[in-house]
This record gives sequence, structure tokens and C-alpha cells, in this order.
Amino acid sequence: MDYTYLTTEELASRIKYDSRTIRNQLKDAVFIEGVHYIRPFQGRKILYIWQKVEALMLNGYEDDIPFVAGGA
Repeated sequence: MDYTYLTTEELASRIKYDSRTIRNQLKDAVFIEGVHYIRPFQGRKILYIWQKVEALMLNGYEDDIPFVAGGA
């Protein structure tokens, strides 16, 4: 599957949110690293995976999300 990778500003434009809101409120609270966004080459830059973000907006969390200590 081909994914579309977006910067924070590009994502903000698509979902009509301020980029600061994405950085401060949605990242790590709603979006999950490795699922909804990645940090290519272990750098500081964040790229959001549009197809995953869109699915989350439309469907919510469908699958159980595993916790580090076990459970879901």
C-alpha cells in the first residue's frame, strides 16, 4: 500500500486544525507514533501518515491498542 506522508503544517491544512494544536494536543494523546506518524531516520522531523489519520477520524480506534505492561 502506498502511503501519503504529510508534515504537521500539511496535515493542519487538510484537517482544518492549527498546527500548534496538532503538536501540543493531538500528537501522543490521539495520534500514536508508529501508527499515525513516524520520525524518519530517528530524527526530529515528524511525518503523519494520511491514510491512518483519516481512518482514525472516520472510524475511531477499531482495533485494541496494546499496552506496554500487557492488556489492550
